[in-house]
Amino acid sequence: MTLSETESSASQSLGLGSNLKCIAVNDQIRELQTVIRDKNTSRSDFVFYAERLIRLVVEEGLNQLSFTSNTITTPTGEKYEGLQYVKGNCGVSIVRSGEAMEQGLRDCCRSIRIGKILIQSDEDTHEAQVVYAKFPEDIAERRVLLMYPIMSTGNTVIRAVKILKEHNVLENNIFLLNLFCTPYAAISLMKTFPALTILTSEVHPSAPNHFGQKYFGTD
Repeated sequence: MTLSETESSASQSLGLGSNLKCIAVNDQIRELQTVIRDKNTSRSDFVFYAERLIRLVVEEGLNQLSFTSNTITTPTGEKYEGLQYVKGNCGVSIVRSGEAMEQGLRDCCRSIRIGKILIQSDEDTHEAQVVYAKFPEDIAERRVLLMYPIMSTGNTVIRAVKILKEHNVLENNIFLLNLFCTPYAAISLMKTFPALTILTSEVHPSAPNHFGQKYFGTD
């Protein structure tokens, strides 16, 4: 199944637009998802398989960004009509689990700048509260790859996107890189920010909420 077919299936089943995108699912990706969800997976295997899936999502996320023509000269002196990224991209991870995706992004974009947002739930109201936010000074002019691997309710990401928009980031310049997303979270996020793009590996009623603890060894 191609990316377009997968994203179309996910979007249509939830009544959402084309900005909800799922990477093409094959047997290899399904195995990665299975190992990550398995309660009996060792931490070393969990991290290994999680980083493989992260890399696939990051690579596809980068494919959503803008490119421009670039003509280069090969070692044999021939001209080659190629492409290059349009400058002005950055990453933002939602602490803590989003930090698991930072290395995957750096592996693909060595010099990319990465900001951070720390969001915690208020003990009394259970509302998402921003504790810390640090971004590149010119983030309003950049396309932002927002990193958060597990999305169950969407509340944390919604709060993070609001903070980005308060810093004058355009909604259609925000791309959420996500591994697992529930239908509820996808609907909540897309209805709140219809111009935002979600890129995930799976939309499923059950999300592996143990991801952060397992990945960082705090389970």
